[in-house]
Amino acid sequence: MCDLVARTGRHQQRYEAGCRLVAGCIPFRHRNSEGSEDANTGKIVEVLMINSTSGPGLLFPKGGWENDETVQEAAVREALEEAGVRGELMDFLGYHQFKSKTHQDEFCPEGLCKAAMFALFVKEELESWPEMNTRKRTWLTVPEAVDSCRHAWMRDALENGFSKWYAERMMTAGENISVEH
Repeated sequence: MCDLVARTGRHQQRYEAGCRLVAGCIPFRHRNSEGSEDANTGKIVEVLMINSTSGPGLLFPKGGWENDETVQEAAVREALEEAGVRGELMDFLGYHQFKSKTHQDEFCPEGLCKAAMFALFVKEELESWPEMNTRKRTWLTVPEAVDSCRHAWMRDALENGFSKWYAERMMTAGENISVEH
């Protein structure tokens, strides 16, 4: 049984200029490539995606950013609630705007949303989490994740946010970890 509880309702939801503000992350980990015994070479980055509760395709954890938390706290909370992971919140990857069919209200009648996305290095996968009965998690290589994204804006966050950030980070660190497998 999960002791954690997901937040519900929109009474604390943040809005800006007619847009609902959203926070999310691209959870990632490293895996040794097949046949590689050396822990420092041949690593592959994998990203964690969750199923959508409203149709086919996979998503990154994200949700409303509320008045009593920072955008970073909201991103970490959403990863815990929706995907059941904890880790180190890394860098901001960018803002992505999209239109939501399910989040239209009096403050945002058009359903416009502005998502702040972050990279989250996963250190722990929980066995139980608030949305475990409605969400399944899947670890994918970046190309697999690109093909599986339900929404174009999430694909953009992965390709033009996460992948570029990760490549720059690895070049700076001088590590041999691939996002291309």
